[in-house]
Amino acid sequence: MAAITTSLFDLFKVGPGPSSSHTIGPMKAARDFRLRLAELDPEVLVVADRLEIHLYGSLSATGKGHGTDRAVVAGLLGWLPETCEPEVFSMLLQEENLAYPIVIGEKALNVSAESIHFERGHHYFPFSNTLILKLMHGTQTLFEQEYYSVGGGFIQRKGEEAAIHQDPPFPYDSMQTLKAQMQNHGLSLKELILRNEEALSGLSRPEIEERIDHILQAMHKAVQRGLKATGTLPGFIQLKRKAREVHKNAKALQKSPDSFLIFLNAYCLAASEENAAGSVVVTAPTSGASGVIPGLTYLLRNQYSKKRLREGMLAAAAIGFLVKHNASISGAEMGCMGEIGTASAMGAALLCACAGHSIEVIEVAAEIAIEHHLGMTCDPIGGYVQIPCIERNAMGAVKAYNAYLLASSGNHADQKISLDKVINVMRATGRDMSKKYKETSEAGLALSATEC
Repeated sequence: MAAITTSLFDLFKVGPGPSSSHTIGPMKAARDFRLRLAELDPEVLVVADRLEIHLYGSLSATGKGHGTDRAVVAGLLGWLPETCEPEVFSMLLQEENLAYPIVIGEKALNVSAESIHFERGHHYFPFSNTLILKLMHGTQTLFEQEYYSVGGGFIQRKGEEAAIHQDPPFPYDSMQTLKAQMQNHGLSLKELILRNEEALSGLSRPEIEERIDHILQAMHKAVQRGLKATGTLPGFIQLKRKAREVHKNAKALQKSPDSFLIFLNAYCLAASEENAAGSVVVTAPTSGASGVIPGLTYLLRNQYSKKRLREGMLAAAAIGFLVKHNASISGAEMGCMGEIGTASAMGAALLCACAGHSIEVIEVAAEIAIEHHLGMTCDPIGGYVQIPCIERNAMGAVKAYNAYLLASSGNHADQKISLDKVINVMRATGRDMSKKYKETSEAGLALSATEC
């Protein structure tokens, strides 16, 4: 298998919620399509009369609740996930008959809700989250592109060769080969990940550290906003925010031995509620799981130095890379074990690294966290990243903490299941899981929508 060439800053991305595969990915795909339109022969653009967008799989089943329609319009307007204003983004397509002019050179093509087609039924595309964008003249397709949103805001374009990356100096494709590289070259996990990142991104060590600090800052801002916010979240569920109240109760119970867990829950709920509101969050590794690591690092921010938190983030990234490379972080491919399960494993690794534990303990903690998310469905009510998603972030963080405790207080040599094995099981489970339970809102808790 090819070596992992994912950058830290591809895994941890700043952008609007509520779902990286449904908002960040489609926005990037639509923007790429816009750029390709600009390269067409002007004579082709002259005769074009409209744009058509076709959404398939989970993008179709839950795209309204996840904001995919708004994301596509935003991308066609040229917006970028990391710089778009969430308040402005949330207002797109709010007026039923409003059309948005997409200006390409001297040509303006209007896009509206009628331009976006939610295609139902089975499809045979290689990935569940597929979108096809077309430039049309009457019934004639002048130009089209097929994109796949593969989780965490990552996209692939049909027919496009994989990007050629600088070879990392210490290539690995599994935990086994990662540990071998560390042993053979006498490197710590932190040093190996940083040296690979220097080669992959072209950034200097200080630049990488500065960017990690920026990612942590963005995570913590999401927590802080969520702790202050009140009211209900968007959508028909009319779900009331809980984080502020839970945080208030945590303060009142500071002398209780349970208080740190209540604070952790409040922090995770806060970031997740911000994601559900379409505010700016950090994919960790996805927007749907963007409460786990922010909650944990916010809890740890006064316990560990910035340096230690960076080391924790590097360990978390290593686990995220392994899952993305050998299974998937997409809810549409793996169910919620691909999102919350991965985030929990990353969080467990982060906790171990911050506490100074070895790679062996980090591996055990990550394995335990994934093991106890195997088979978890992705069944959001109404397609909104609210129920059960928000509370699952809090539960994922608590499981991460317990995985860290189990790994660090036991003997890692006694562990029978390796991280590589459990990731393989995760991949197989995702393939076997019914599509109804993978971000379609066709089964599970999603069927409780009529009771909300």
